[in-house]
Amino acid sequence: MTYEFLQHYWCFIVSLLGALLVFLLFVQGANSVARSLGYTEEGRRLVYNSTGRKWEFTFTTLVTFGGAFFASFPLFYSTSFGGAYWLWMIILFTFVLQAVSYEFQNKIGNILGPKTFQFFLTLNGIVGPLLLGGAVATFFEGSNFIVAKNNMIDAGAITPIISRWANASHGLDALLNPWVLVLGFAVVFLARVLGILYVMNNVADEDIRSRGSVRLVGAAVPFLVLFVAYLAHVLLKDGFAYNAEGVIYMEPYKYLNNFLEMWYLLVVLLMGVLMVLYGIGKTIFSKSYVGGIWPAGIGTVLTVLALLLCSAWNNTAYYPSTADLQSSLTLANSCSSEFTLRTMFWVSLLVPFVLAYIIYAWRAIDSKKLTKEELHSDDHAY
Repeated sequence: MTYEFLQHYWCFIVSLLGALLVFLLFVQGANSVARSLGYTEEGRRLVYNSTGRKWEFTFTTLVTFGGAFFASFPLFYSTSFGGAYWLWMIILFTFVLQAVSYEFQNKIGNILGPKTFQFFLTLNGIVGPLLLGGAVATFFEGSNFIVAKNNMIDAGAITPIISRWANASHGLDALLNPWVLVLGFAVVFLARVLGILYVMNNVADEDIRSRGSVRLVGAAVPFLVLFVAYLAHVLLKDGFAYNAEGVIYMEPYKYLNNFLEMWYLLVVLLMGVLMVLYGIGKTIFSKSYVGGIWPAGIGTVLTVLALLLCSAWNNTAYYPSTADLQSSLTLANSCSSEFTLRTMFWVSLLVPFVLAYIIYAWRAIDSKKLTKEELHSDDHAY
């Protein structure tokens, strides 16, 4: 195992966690359309109880994603999570609101009323995917930061600051880039698509399933338009490359070249897109089919994984700086030491056992479809 192999290996692991996180945003997506998907109060409770069984998976994956980035690429963690802290704080705040809202919306003594906490769930369902999608877009569009590693050897600095944001917005300036918003809203509608598909599969209620087919069209069309537009933009734009000396420069059609040179990523991308389209299309045109979440979910993971790897592999700066091109982060200049990556490699061999437990727990939770009767018989219903 060479140092370069370990860098690419951990880039793959982090990208896979990011792809799984985007899939698990179906919780936020379903919550954002709960009021129209479940037309009655009882219908809305069915939606919230369906997603309420899975919100811990999303939150845990988000934390694990951040932890893996911190351990394997600490300079990215300090630059993005430390510099763009307003962006990440808003994301985390909405997820905390989500956890509180699930537990307290129907509790005795709730002076704010159920609708207040349901509003918080809707807020998380829109803001969370929007900002997370915007954060992913910065891997292609760049962010406004400066890295000065020489500060580490500054004898006069008590607490040397290696990286800093170049303005006072601390990450919110990314939302001024229209293409960041395009991908952000694409993720919002993708989360809605996945959320509708999941609820249709998990809830045994004909009214919700019939309404879900209609709502699915309304979410799928804007998602496809926004995603195709952003994908075309990425393939045709200049990308951030670096040479053997570590000098970063702009390369025309960099991301298109990456897919052509790493043809296996292109295959994964196309497979993912086709699976998402299959899951959506069969659900819309087949009244009896409710398993669309699985091909669409797997397709989402494959598509996001291919895009994230395209932004980092093949001598590509995965976190470009728009303030100082040479401050851009690459796998070579931002990763942990070889000893750390090698040690974590052996620890990562336990991941399949963790995934096996998650699959087991998921199957146990979803072994029985959720019904209206369960709302009244379950003491732990939301």
